[in-house]
Amino acid sequence: MWRRYLMWFAHEHVDFRHAEMHSILSMYNIPIKFIEQPCINKPYWIVELPTEDHVKKIASRSVLVKNCIELWSHAKSQIKLHENLKKAIKNSERTWIVPHDSDDNGNHLSHICPSELIKACSSSDKSFKVEVETFCKHFSMQEKVDKIETFSYLPLEGPVKLKNPDIILSYFEFYGVDPNNVPEKPYDVFFGRWIVDGQRDLIQRHSLKRRQFIGNTSMDAQLSILMANQAQVVPGDVMLDPFVGSGSLLVAAGHFGAHVWGSDIDFMMLHARTRPTRVGQKERTKQESIRGNMRQYGIENRYLDVMVSDFSLPMWRDDVKFDAIVTDPPYGVREPTEKIGIDKENYTLTEEHRVNHVPSKVEYGLPHLYSDLLDFAAEHLEVGRRLVCWYPLVRDEYDEKHLPRHPRLQLVANSEQVISRWTARRLLTYQKLKVQDSSATTDPLAIAPNFREKYFSVGETTRKERKEKRAADMLANAEWRARATNDQT
Repeated sequence: MWRRYLMWFAHEHVDFRHAEMHSILSMYNIPIKFIEQPCINKPYWIVELPTEDHVKKIASRSVLVKNCIELWSHAKSQIKLHENLKKAIKNSERTWIVPHDSDDNGNHLSHICPSELIKACSSSDKSFKVEVETFCKHFSMQEKVDKIETFSYLPLEGPVKLKNPDIILSYFEFYGVDPNNVPEKPYDVFFGRWIVDGQRDLIQRHSLKRRQFIGNTSMDAQLSILMANQAQVVPGDVMLDPFVGSGSLLVAAGHFGAHVWGSDIDFMMLHARTRPTRVGQKERTKQESIRGNMRQYGIENRYLDVMVSDFSLPMWRDDVKFDAIVTDPPYGVREPTEKIGIDKENYTLTEEHRVNHVPSKVEYGLPHLYSDLLDFAAEHLEVGRRLVCWYPLVRDEYDEKHLPRHPRLQLVANSEQVISRWTARRLLTYQKLKVQDSSATTDPLAIAPNFREKYFSVGETTRKERKEKRAADMLANAEWRARATNDQT
């Protein structure tokens, strides 16, 4: 019998929820049935899965899942929840009883679980406790105790143990997602046995505040883990970040068991010689490095190396393959988009200057950068494996058909992170297809124009508009004061 579960999510990075979950489900080949269709305005899924081990596998990877419980009852009110539970105690069938009544959305109003779920927790040698959680509302400790006491009819014979009990029973109340419009009664209530927590603790453990080596654009810990999940990184994989920077993505992939490579054109960053990012720090310490970050988290043995290289110039052998390519290319705003080159025509370098010559750089336009990135992934990814990268854009101009495309790569996930009122970046996940034509490439002209130019043009237009509006407001205010003065005289 498949078991029914409540998967409770953190209500942040909501647009990434489906992408992360479906990546994990397909990575472990886990079948799933939805009892209610997922809704972006609800921080939970009600699903059925074959076994409890499948739930634990999902939770072992997900950074957006807060916890999972084996669902015993779900209702729209506390009274109905208790009615369902009392009926469940007498339900000798090995399946859920689902009545025919439903709400306007087609969701069943009553869920009565088989009694065997409750009996499995009722023996006298199993200690237990009941926890109360709410979403969008706060309860005092006394209110929580009062709600816990309403479950006294459950046939639990074991002792109550508040610290490290054998069984944790969870009661949830959902009051919507608008903190400015909290209803008096909850929209949904749930009760069941706690199974497992997600990987939320990794956010603090991998926090940039605690990391030895960071840069101006180091990727947030939670987003780094999300990217590793969408890349379906598993132990033994070989992962590459071709725009590695300070190596945040290597840390996330290494945490999940991948062996990691990195490359970047910025010599100073890879050697930890750039200006310190932290406030008050005057110079880098000797311990700061990408390898030092890996050592900090106990995964130095998964660190292969990082190399100074220009991504626009081929460096890898044709037969080199990677299991994942996870990267955050520079956008030309906080970090420059550069490649080796020179604007001068017919430039030559004398032999005596070659030894100490430092190559000059020119702009590496985003259309060509993403074209090269997709071509590289199509050539060097294993079939069926994934490229995960960020793509910046102006929100008002977003059109999915303008996203980078490649005939040998399928776009399987596309999630938005809002940066400002006008700009955003989208996390794109591509999966390599088994296509015979290995010579197919990406056309740079098919990719949207340079984001940097748009970013600053939008900003300049906005500042100009603000100044004009401020001047118009001041003029209108002055005219109003003048009329008021004339009326008084």
